[in-house]
Order: sequence, then structure tokens, then C-alpha cells
Amino acid sequence: MKEYILSVDQSTSATKAILFNDKCELVCRSTIPHKQYYPAPGWVEHDAEEIYANTLRAVRQVVESGNIEPDAVCSIAITNQRETAVVWNRETGKPVYNAVVWQCRRGAEICADLIDRGYAGTIKSKSGLIVDPYFSASGMKWILDHVGGARVLADEGKLLGGTIDSWLLWKLTNGKVHATDYTNASRTLLFNIHTLDWDDELLSLFTIPRSMMPDVRPCDSIFGESAVGGIFPEPVVIAGVLGDSHGALAGQMCFDAGMGKCTYGTGSSVMVNIGEKAVEASGGLVTSVGFAACGKVYYAFEGNVHCTGATVKWLEERLQLTGSPLEAESLATSIPDNGGVYFVPAFTGLGAPWWDSQAKAMIYGMTLGTGKAHVVRAALEAIAYQVKDLVDLMTRRAGIPLKELRVDGGPTGNRFLMQFQSDMLNVTINRSGVEEASARGAAIMNGLARGLWKSLEEVAALRNTEQIISPRMDEESRNRLYEGWLDAIGRTKTVQSY
Repeated sequence: MKEYILSVDQSTSATKAILFNDKCELVCRSTIPHKQYYPAPGWVEHDAEEIYANTLRAVRQVVESGNIEPDAVCSIAITNQRETAVVWNRETGKPVYNAVVWQCRRGAEICADLIDRGYAGTIKSKSGLIVDPYFSASGMKWILDHVGGARVLADEGKLLGGTIDSWLLWKLTNGKVHATDYTNASRTLLFNIHTLDWDDELLSLFTIPRSMMPDVRPCDSIFGESAVGGIFPEPVVIAGVLGDSHGALAGQMCFDAGMGKCTYGTGSSVMVNIGEKAVEASGGLVTSVGFAACGKVYYAFEGNVHCTGATVKWLEERLQLTGSPLEAESLATSIPDNGGVYFVPAFTGLGAPWWDSQAKAMIYGMTLGTGKAHVVRAALEAIAYQVKDLVDLMTRRAGIPLKELRVDGGPTGNRFLMQFQSDMLNVTINRSGVEEASARGAAIMNGLARGLWKSLEEVAALRNTEQIISPRMDEESRNRLYEGWLDAIGRTKTVQSY
């Protein structure tokens, strides 16, 4: 009988249950969305109990839709939206408040106070992160400070807290396991990435009792077992847990220092494996545990581009310059070059490495000879420039060259964009047919934990490559184009001071 790994991928918008076979190939999946709550401007919440109920529903659906016998599922892996904080009562099993989502800004005053008191450097040196409500700690502190009776219960050791993976582990094991993995822990502002443990000073700064925090383990650990609410006839092992971006790094099999992944979507997430030493990041980047497996811990630099696919969608929906992504590619390739036009898509300000929240989007370099093809091409080129900005900063800081960029997401189907990205980085772009990279990363950690695979090298041999894109541009042209981008960035920032 065939055996399957079930990956639960609990994301910001939905919960997926995905079945993989013993070759890490996707067999089938089920997706159930959950409600988003916006109780105040800038606040975002999820119902943790709804998320757990949806996990059970998704698992049942995928087993039934895939015509899989329940006893053919040998184990469960978990990957999850990172930073989202849950606090619950260990005695009743009920959350004391909705989960505070990573997008929520309610912790801004808490973070600003710590920065004003001079703790930003200490926190970054220990956690690898910048002090921001994006990360879990301020959300957990807000719950303890504002929910009636929560602080007293926490001090009495009656509350538990953690990220969504911890909540699911606790629920799936009927309260027997309160644990997380190194990657999720490294996104809380409470975890010391050097000692690989909760840091007493960081916990004290955010006034969070250590008794609330989960046990922290490597990604390729066995965490417990569960019958998933009776869906399976006997309990199966829960093994392999990591945050979703880290799951994509592992799912793309970026196991060596200098290998990076970029997930292109509305924005783009860039992560580069920097090896077994935690180097402090600069320029607004952060250092996290990339993944921990086979007795080793691999660190990663991470940065995010605000507007990539969103820029092309804006051209299509707001300016109606294109009718589809395919037409955008056709327009871009209908002209020999950008005609000196640069598009800086600072619709929500400039992120890393520029960090100018007041910057506004700008199209620069237009003449009477500029047509819509130039604007569309400039928008696609801007995606590649922004990724290069981050990758160059990461590799300079880590002191390692980029070996290869492995990519996923809808925009990777744009051949012009992928070639231009390869040209700008002057490295190979490896586009695979990987679906659900985060869930596959969790399945990889699951198989390593159970001894299905003995090493990362054995796992890497399973990778199928869809397309290799190699750089074709000469150095002079690459430098000239990128200098034009830097000039446009400078003008975007300068405009704001007038």
C-alpha cells in the first residue's frame, strides 16, 4: 500500500491540506478559507478556533477527494503563516482573544516605546529582527495588557502562547504538546538565534512570562501524534514543522549557502541561505533561522519587495494598458529596449534597502517617443531591479556570492521577466514546476525526521527542474541599465523634499 505525507499549510487567508507521496510529488489538496476580522483601522485578527476547525475539514476533504484510505496517511507535517500570535488558556483550551495577525499594527506603540528607550540594537543583536509589530511579541503583549484577567492568568502560569503552528500542535495532540520549531520561534522577537532558546531579557522587555512559551525544536523533529479528531483510525506521527517562507526555502531545496529563493506574487519574498553562521543583517533586512535539519542550523537573510505583481495588475486594471499578463510580455518584447524609461513602483513607499515610507511611485525618462510598450516594459524591469537590490545587499553583507535563484509564483511564467532577472543578477534562474513549495518543505522535514531520507543531498536528488534561464547580457549593458534604475530611485526620493 502506498503511504502519503499530509502537509497542513495554514496561511493568512486559508488552510490547505496537501498530500505528497514518498517522492515529494503533490497528489491532491483541499483549501478552506477563513474569515478576516478588522476591528479597528490597521488591526487584523483571525479566529484561532475557526482555523483549527478548518484544519480538520481540509484534512477530511483531501482524504475523501483523493480517494485515499485514511490509514494510508503515515504522518502529518505543518507549515504556517508566521508571526501571527495566539494566546490560550491551558485549562479550558480556549483562546483568550482572537489571534493577532502579522499584518496587524496595534503593537506599534509598544515597539516605538522600546526603540525610544534604546533597546532596538539589543533586540536585533539577539533576535536578528528589527523592532516592529509585524513580529509576534507586541501582539502577545497587547493581549496580556488589554484582555481582562489575561495578565493575572499568565503570571499564574495558566496561559500558553505561540504562533499558529504551536496552537495547531496543541489542539491536534489534545493538549499534550506545546512546541514550535526554530524558524517560527525566530520570527517572534523573543528568541535568541545564537543560543537557540527563548531569551530572558527579550521576554522581560515585552513582559511575557517564559511559562507561556512553547518548547523549541529543530524543523526535522517528531513533535507528537494525532488521529486528527478521529479522521484517522489510529494516531499518526506529527513530524516536520516550519514557517511558510522557510518551507519554501526548503521546498525549493536551497540547502547550500548562497542559494536563494524568490516567491513572486503581489509582492515578492526573497530569502538567501547564508550558511551556519548568524550574520547580522543591515539595510532593513532581517536574519532568521532558515531551517534546521540533519543536526545543523542554517540561517537566512530575508527581505520583501512591496509591489511586483501588483504593479502589473495596476497597469492592467487602473490604466488599462494591457489586457492580461500575456499581453504585458508581448508588449515588453515588441521593442528593443526600455527607451530610457524607468518605473519606480513606490505605491506604498520604498522598502529595503531604501526605506523611504514617504516616497511615491514615479515613471521617469519619458519623451514624446515613449509609448505604452515602454511603460509596460519598465514595470516588468522594475520587478527585477527590486529583487536585485535585495540580493546584492544580502550577498555583500553575508560575504558570499549568489549561486542560483530558485523561483516560484505566477509571474515566473513571464519569460521576458525571468530572462531580465537572470541578466540583472548575472546568475542562473532555476524555475521548477514546484506547486505548494511551503507545504513541500514541511513534507521534506517530515521525511527527514522519520528517516525516509537520510540527508539533504538525498532529498536534493528528487528535484525536477522545469527551466534553467542563464544570463545573456554583457556587463556593460547590465551596469548601464542598473545605474539608470539607481538614478530613478534617487530622483523618487529627491522629489519628496520639494
